[in-house]
Amino acid sequence: MNARFQEILPELALYAGSQKLNVNQTFQDINPCDESLIAQIPKASVDDLDAIVAAAKHAWHGATWREITPLQRENLIRRFADAIEQDSARLAQLESMDAGKPISITQTVDIPAVVAWLKYYAGWASKIMGSAGELSNVAGSFHAYSRRQSIGVVAAITPWNFPSVLSMWKIAPALAAGCCIVLKPASDTPLTALRLAEIAREVGFPEGVFNVVTGNSEIGHALATHPDIAKVAFTGSTQTGRSILQASIADFKRVTLELGGKSPVILHKDADLDKAIPTIAMGCFFNTGQVCYAGTRLYVHHDIYDEVLVRLAAFTKSLKIGASDDPNTQLGPVVNARQKHSIQEFLNEAQQLGIESLDLSEMTLPEKGFYVRPAILKNVPAHAPIMKEEVFGPVLATATYQDLQEAIQLSNDSVYGLAAHLWTQDLSIAHQISAALDAGTVFVNCALLADPNFPFGGFKQSGIGRENGQEVLDAYLESKSVIMALN
Repeated sequence: MNARFQEILPELALYAGSQKLNVNQTFQDINPCDESLIAQIPKASVDDLDAIVAAAKHAWHGATWREITPLQRENLIRRFADAIEQDSARLAQLESMDAGKPISITQTVDIPAVVAWLKYYAGWASKIMGSAGELSNVAGSFHAYSRRQSIGVVAAITPWNFPSVLSMWKIAPALAAGCCIVLKPASDTPLTALRLAEIAREVGFPEGVFNVVTGNSEIGHALATHPDIAKVAFTGSTQTGRSILQASIADFKRVTLELGGKSPVILHKDADLDKAIPTIAMGCFFNTGQVCYAGTRLYVHHDIYDEVLVRLAAFTKSLKIGASDDPNTQLGPVVNARQKHSIQEFLNEAQQLGIESLDLSEMTLPEKGFYVRPAILKNVPAHAPIMKEEVFGPVLATATYQDLQEAIQLSNDSVYGLAAHLWTQDLSIAHQISAALDAGTVFVNCALLADPNFPFGGFKQSGIGRENGQEVLDAYLESKSVIMALN
């Protein structure tokens, strides 16, 4: 354990109910800002995982969790949210150093969102109910009603770009529905998950209701295919999501998959460029481009293309790249060396194809750490890999369009459909294009917003199901019809 992090680190241990597991192996957690070792993290074995899932299954069947009233469950979730809010400074530090995210962002965006999602879904815990009605096609005297019941033990498998936020997108509705959870954080960013488990124990969740397992992709696969897991909620790559979906067929696990994206941005000639330019830039470069619904394909009306590129470059050069603990940092490193290498491979390939990149060389990078300079590419062909594939880095591919039909065609020419963006001051155009775009969310004159009250998810290969909103509760509930003869 690194001594300089010791005061804020959570207990680096795994629990199966009240039992602290004797985990024999560990893996390294690396600070992406300077490549230093933060801590050695428990690397769970399959036996460890079995014990954790068994504890969750026992808790779900047990009276302590199952028989508390919905209002008691709501109040417990609210206590969880309040305790996280009180611990927000520490959680923000953990998230910042683990993921390389600027501390100004984890303090104002990530941890407040965790609290907001919990408080929102706490309210739903006491509002879940079935319905009563009459049989429509059967004669006789019957009393018929439906029940909504929690699905069981849920595996929440989360990525490293928004570790705590995307965990809570799964944890909050699952708890509201009465499920038990086994959270598997990304191996690059395990710290906030371990701290959340500590807080859950401190506020009084019954043993086995909220569980964390840490390890590599092998333990993630074992969790996703475990026979006692009723549902898998996954955020990550389309490739991994496809594997989880295929594995779910064996026992018909329920799955929610929030996967990759290559989100288009249409910048029409009537747009307010003073507002559009900074929002488009940050809509791509925020979190150093590690955002699944970032606007990474920019289609600009040909009349304003040259002006837009000049202004985009000027704004981007003003951004400060630096260590996550610097309050002035706007862009931190990417999460690890593999991701840095992957982004550079995309850029090298684009250069070999003759694609021009705007000169952003005056943006200096720290000598150590996994830093990547933003890139704005000019006149990128529609078939180029950097225009088609998810880079997951600070790379904006741009091209022109002649009319709005071409812009729609270019935008929809993708295997992904997570989000899309439109900039225009014409309300009719806004509604018409929003309807025509193949995307789960369309942003008009804004970007990168998420709210617990509205569903989030993708078309095509960007996923299955929805997170957030009332809709997500259906993913954690089963419906049961009860028909009673009144003879």
